[in-house]
Amino acid sequence: MEKIPVRNLTTPPEKTNFSLNFSIRTVQDLLLGENFIQELHRHDFYHILVLQEGAGFHEIDFKGYEIKDNTVFFLRPGQAHRLELNAKSTGFMIQFTTGFYSSDDKTSQTSLTKISQQNYYELKEATFQKVLFVLTYIFQEYHDKHENYIEIIKANLRIFFLELMREQNNNPTDNTNLYAQERLDEFRTLLETHIRTHKPIAAYAEMLHLTPYQLNNITKTLVNKKASELITEAIILESKRYLLATSNQVNQIADYMGYEDVSYFIRFFRKHTGFSPETFRKNFK
Repeated sequence: MEKIPVRNLTTPPEKTNFSLNFSIRTVQDLLLGENFIQELHRHDFYHILVLQEGAGFHEIDFKGYEIKDNTVFFLRPGQAHRLELNAKSTGFMIQFTTGFYSSDDKTSQTSLTKISQQNYYELKEATFQKVLFVLTYIFQEYHDKHENYIEIIKANLRIFFLELMREQNNNPTDNTNLYAQERLDEFRTLLETHIRTHKPIAAYAEMLHLTPYQLNNITKTLVNKKASELITEAIILESKRYLLATSNQVNQIADYMGYEDVSYFIRFFRKHTGFSPETFRKNFK
């Protein structure tokens, strides 16, 4: 079974003693004056692209975005994307593992979970300048490595994340909705991890210490969808990833997704996309 190409967080040779599981570099250093193209792949770490000036196209889990100035792309581990970036683009690329930002501070963990559910941010000039100041500071600390630089990097990452949270929180949220939003974010995270092996609503409700009724009520209230619809969307998304990023046969993908009956998988995929798996692959690859 061919897997979707996965990029791991690697450290340049000159930094082999640096085991932060974190990196930051300028977009200019990435491009080196040339247009940049990455085919469909996924990461096993958080991947953030912050563009002060940019042009090109970014597709994340089959949703396309035209690249503009003052934008942020935030990818969770496991998401599939492809990128075309113009040679004159500027900004920062940040990458870090899940373990790097793990914290006993619930607010920090909640902010990362919340903001990473949104892949695209288009910031106002004033907000972007504040973000740029913070990232420039992180970049300097990363390269200077003075005393306590790791803690300083993490503290400034938190400021960056809180700025992005402000973009999401234009409307006041009461405590009830905050609780529901946290459970929804946890549900989506569980779907990305377990969708191949767990498909019943009851399985996810149990992981969240909820009843299926409570989970359905949360998803209906916040996104106007049943929990089963979100499960179906996750199955289709992961199937699309494998159809476009690998050359695996449909029966192999069906088996990988937990379907013993390939004909049922084909009918299921066609019902929810309008295409058979093979037709989808031919039309969109």
